[in-house]
Amino acid sequence: MENCNSPSDQKSDAVTGAEVERDTEFRVHVFSSSSELVEKLHEKWDSGKEKPYPAMYSSVFGGIILDPAMMVIPIDDHMVHRGHGVFDTSIILNGYLYELDAHLDRFLRSAAKAKISSPFPRSTLRSILVQLTAASRCTEGTLRFWLTSGPGNFLLSPSGCPTSAFYAVVIKDKIYQHREGVKVITSTIPMKSPLFATTKNVNYLPNVLSVMEAEEKGAFASIWVDEEGYIAEGPNVNVAFITHDKELILPFFDKILSGCTAKRLLELAPKLVEQGRLKDVRTANVTVEEAKGSAEMMYVGSTLPLLPIVMWDEKPIGDGLVGELTMALSDLLWDDMVAGPKTHRLLVTYA
Repeated sequence: MENCNSPSDQKSDAVTGAEVERDTEFRVHVFSSSSELVEKLHEKWDSGKEKPYPAMYSSVFGGIILDPAMMVIPIDDHMVHRGHGVFDTSIILNGYLYELDAHLDRFLRSAAKAKISSPFPRSTLRSILVQLTAASRCTEGTLRFWLTSGPGNFLLSPSGCPTSAFYAVVIKDKIYQHREGVKVITSTIPMKSPLFATTKNVNYLPNVLSVMEAEEKGAFASIWVDEEGYIAEGPNVNVAFITHDKELILPFFDKILSGCTAKRLLELAPKLVEQGRLKDVRTANVTVEEAKGSAEMMYVGSTLPLLPIVMWDEKPIGDGLVGELTMALSDLLWDDMVAGPKTHRLLVTYA
């Protein structure tokens, strides 16, 4: 039996299609040289506007890149076509890197789970990130970094990749306290299994669809509920609740990502217990009924760092207003970011 998908048939079909569409077919430009391509890449960034990405590091290039047009990664990097990569993010505020070591430790734990070895020891990774931030001259924004199984081919296995790859980019952005509350919904998008949820990997399609679903319904983001009916997390943030008994509760981290900012909040919140404003601070399983019946609710994440939630599935949380204790916790985190101990804030020396 003749193969209807043979190369000769495919070529014939392509020629016929091209002939039929000759008058309307979009003509694809062929770049004749690398210099022409570079010129085209620069067109995007030469608009006179401030460049949002002042610096990037690439282990493929072996250095720091200051030209946004050159901030590219190989198409055959397995992070691109197989999603075999992990990442993390640290905040830059007032020239300090916040919680860099905590994020770097989680980054390497994620890499181990993803079976990706680093091309550099931890100390070198840290040094690269600090030097990159200094070279960027950015004093407010985010530092994002990735570890991938590397470029090499388009197969599933990374065994043919010569080495893993490390990338990082500094992104200029405004970091501020959120004082207005947002609406959320319960996501209908299936959440990740514990292995993938606890690994900060680049496979974020469920997260993307979850946010898009919320936006379509006029909400900011969503909440995942696990198969046992317990609250899990948001699409890229942890969630926290304050009960009517003034207990701060965060869901256990066994099936969700262990948020660096959430863990820092658990360390800082006992200050409010000492002041008599909170009764207790703990992690626990939280049912949907308990969560929706809480007095206050919030998202907790690196880039927020805390975002009040006032409505869930079109029903108010508590009295539907931003809670006093929510803002007290927000102040604790913000003060820690702005003027906290040196163990959590790394001063970057800019050249």
